Amino acid sequence: VQLVESGGGLVQPGGSLRLSCAASGFTFSGYDMSWYRQAPGNERELVATITPAGVTTKYADSVKGRFTIPRDNAKNTVYLQMNSLKAEDTAVYYCHAYREGWVRYEYWGQGTQVTVSS
Repeated sequence: VQLVESGGGLVQPGGSLRLSCAASGFTFSGYDMSWYRQAPGNERELVATITPAGVTTKYADSVKGRFTIPRDNAKNTVYLQMNSLKAEDTAVYYCHAYREGWVRYEYWGQGTQVTVSS
């Protein structure tokens, strides 16, 4: 199982970035997919979640109206489109896959750094 994030980097306040998370080794279309982030000294927090078919999305209040979380099940990839970035969005962003039935399955990516600074 692998979740490989990409697309992080340095961006100025007000700018945009799109993170990608490429999944392999499991049935991607059967999992809720999420993005979490963790800033230095802070706990990891949930940023956005999308259900397996992409019907429902949820966002942290801090990113509503600025971030979106589309997914492409044909490409086994979930994205995080981040617009109007702020300094407080600076963090390591992690991709997360989750499924719960008789057994709970949960996978994490290695993280990608996003730095918002002028």
